[in-house]
Amino acid sequence: MNTIHDLGGMHGFGAIAPERDESPFHETWEGRAGGILEVMTFPPGFTVDRFRYLRETLRPDLYLVQSYYEQWLYIAEQVLLEAGMISAEELARGKASPQSTKRNDSMRADAVWDFLHDRAHSGRPLAQAPRFTSGQRVRARNMQPAGHTRLPRYARGRSGMIVSHHGGHVLPDASAHGKGDAPQHLYTVRFAARELWGAAAHPRDSVHLDLWESYLEPA
Repeated sequence: MNTIHDLGGMHGFGAIAPERDESPFHETWEGRAGGILEVMTFPPGFTVDRFRYLRETLRPDLYLVQSYYEQWLYIAEQVLLEAGMISAEELARGKASPQSTKRNDSMRADAVWDFLHDRAHSGRPLAQAPRFTSGQRVRARNMQPAGHTRLPRYARGRSGMIVSHHGGHVLPDASAHGKGDAPQHLYTVRFAARELWGAAAHPRDSVHLDLWESYLEPA
């Protein structure tokens, strides 16, 4: 989506000031929010790509002022509302309706460790051969999708070089919208900094992006 969530290459947000010895969580509730999102009961078929897309539906003004874990709570709310697992009225009250059916499918404590350390891999077999090869010059398509994509705006229409091929992987643009895995060949593409940012960029700098085949065309 072409929204404030795609910040790459934008100016005016001030300097990044990393904290020395920064704590993983700034408030106790942040740790609880992170834990809840990791092990909560998601609807069948929910994917990490849908998770990322829902974050992109957050209003731009709220995205700029909410903390990371506030945004995670927003995602949790949207997931549960979409699936009909809670109602808007229950969310507003912060309590389950007396008429709601009590669920009993929460993750049990003895299952948490395996869940957190056994993530599903996005690799998928593909019958068709890759369209591009290492060393080939390619151009990122100048596409403006209304839904989720992993092709950042600053790279669209820019030329780079394939530096590696990773085989077939789930296409986020499809997975985020319930259209299945739709796997495609995935490549790492090197873009010279001056190709992306202009002559003021350092001539030795570059950016490497992992891009799916439909994002690319021959240069």
